[in-house]
Amino acid sequence: MNDALQSLLDLLALEQIEQDIFRGQSRASVVPRVFGGQVAAQALVAAGRTVPADRPPHSLHAYFLRPGDSGAPIVYTVDRIRDGRSFTTRRVVAVQHGKPIFHLTASFHAHEQAALEHQEPMPAAPDPLTLPTQAEMLPRYADRFREPDMLQRLLEARAAVDLRYVEEPPFATAGTVREPRSQVWFRTDGKLDGPEDEPLLHVCLVTYVSDMTLLDSVLLAHGRGGWAVGDVVGASLDHAMWFHRPLRADEWLLYDQESPTARGGRGLGTGRIFAADGRLVASVVQEGVVRAPREE
Repeated sequence: MNDALQSLLDLLALEQIEQDIFRGQSRASVVPRVFGGQVAAQALVAAGRTVPADRPPHSLHAYFLRPGDSGAPIVYTVDRIRDGRSFTTRRVVAVQHGKPIFHLTASFHAHEQAALEHQEPMPAAPDPLTLPTQAEMLPRYADRFREPDMLQRLLEARAAVDLRYVEEPPFATAGTVREPRSQVWFRTDGKLDGPEDEPLLHVCLVTYVSDMTLLDSVLLAHGRGGWAVGDVVGASLDHAMWFHRPLRADEWLLYDQESPTARGGRGLGTGRIFAADGRLVASVVQEGVVRAPREE
């Protein structure tokens, strides 16, 4: 396990400061605010710590309310909404400087055998080991980034994750309109073992990564390169996930993403996450602010 992955796991190891109240640390990200995937993953950890281990999360619905301060801790307050025979529901509010910055509702489901089961087939994609790593790919486009330290910030932000683009990312083809669809393979850059190898943590790590690239397909539809290039202004507005089957964040997962629409300064991204064996393990939907810079 590399140091970056251990640092991410430490970030998800929340401190319990009172009954159903947790505190998490923050760290700098590529954008000048807390990375949305971080607060979503930490909130899900907080919710999960109040639920029996035999009830994994099956869905989450969240809203990003205010930009988070990456230099300050975040307090997560969990409300035990319902403990049913099959389902458990939790609501989490993340607070910084006395104000809510994030709201999440998560539902957990006890395993059950069911006769009805189907899924969409996994789309075609190349073997992830044939694709360049971030360290191999990102330096090729360093001259396109709007700030001199952007390359290093991107490398550091993604160091805990082995993320590989199937086709060129938006910042590589800024100015060229492409089909609003993208794919990435990802896994943690190291295996999880010991006490950290628990189902809840795998789901939270996938939640963390799910916010990294989901709006790429919106950018592709308009020939925009994104925050690193500086030709859009944007932020996540809401985020929803459904977890269909068991998954491991330290094994290859294909994230198939597309954008059905954008309008009024908002863009919608949808995604399906498949295990390498073809199982559909999660679905994701996110809406975000996607605007042209003021000077345009």
